Amino acid sequence: MNRSKPNLRILIRGANDIGSAVAHRLYTAGYSIVIHEVPQPTTTRRRMSFTDAIFDEHATLDGVNARLVKRLYLLRGELVAHRAIPIVVKDFHELMQSLRPQILVDARMRKHIRPESQRGQAEFTVGLGPNFIASENVVVAIETSWGDSLGQIIEHGATNPLQGEPREIEGHARDRYVYAPIGGTFHTLLDIGDHVSQGQKVARIDSTPLLTPITGVLRGLTRDNVPVTPKTKVIEVDPRTQDAQVFGIGERPTRIAEGVCTAVQNWEAHHVH
Repeated sequence: MNRSKPNLRILIRGANDIGSAVAHRLYTAGYSIVIHEVPQPTTTRRRMSFTDAIFDEHATLDGVNARLVKRLYLLRGELVAHRAIPIVVKDFHELMQSLRPQILVDARMRKHIRPESQRGQAEFTVGLGPNFIASENVVVAIETSWGDSLGQIIEHGATNPLQGEPREIEGHARDRYVYAPIGGTFHTLLDIGDHVSQGQKVARIDSTPLLTPITGVLRGLTRDNVPVTPKTKVIEVDPRTQDAQVFGIGERPTRIAEGVCTAVQNWEAHHVH
């Protein structure tokens, strides 16, 4: 692992699998990384991210640790020690004032929400996914859609619009997912990695049961006892019962993280002396 660069602070918005992969890549490159997330995220791919640190106070992803930091005055020491990636769930603006990051990466992947402008919140701002426009609401954007341009750094113009369907796995695309039919509190007794059969009751929202749409392995599952709103993605099934990828950093997050790391290194080379 490279030596820490404590004077260059990077704040990543979102502890999902994309944000976590970006944090992991930048942390192993030696940068001082902080992740900001909401107190009860509905993230499903929790074993492919640092999300569970928010609930359990610590999590490990491909050999890197993350730790929930409850008091902002402890952040500086955590960054200098460089033993784990701090995760903060306090007010975003309060965190910004305390940390004063030079670089801000919006990895929340809010596909259907037009993001507020990130420009001006840090010296260098990076937006991941649909609805980001380089040189307008961020300095640079990173392409997150599958294809040859995945992970590409965009310095002018928009990323690709939201694609219609998820990537197919063994003939299954949208039908791999379950979305909350109502708002309420999500409950489950199962865990990521469990094998499930089509039609099996996997979870419930309050008293409404949620059945698995296909046979396979649970790749994504919102944490038990977390409130959800209608249409929130809460369950994902990988149909590859033998070779399902439910742990660690996947191919798509890896390529996106590489794009972010290259963008950061390019900016650093021209702005940090």
